[in-house]
Amino acid sequence: MTTAVKGPASYFPSIEKKYGRPIAEWKSLIHASPLTKHMELVSWFKAEHGMGHGHANALVAHTLAEARGN
Repeated sequence: MTTAVKGPASYFPSIEKKYGRPIAEWKSLIHASPLTKHMELVSWFKAEHGMGHGHANALVAHTLAEARGN
C-alpha cells in the first residue's frame, strides 16, 4: 500500500508535466533568488515563468518550509 502525497508536494507531478522542468530545478531557482518573502517569490514565478498561482504557491511553500527545517 502506498501513502498518498499530501500538501504542497502533491502538486509536484503536475508542475513538472506542465512546465517541463524537474522540481529540483525550480527549487534551485528559489534558493538562488535574492527574493526571500513567500509572496514575492510566488509573484516572481507567475510573472517570469508563467506559472499559475496554485503551482507557484505550492512550490514556494514547500521549498521555504524545507529551508526552515519543517
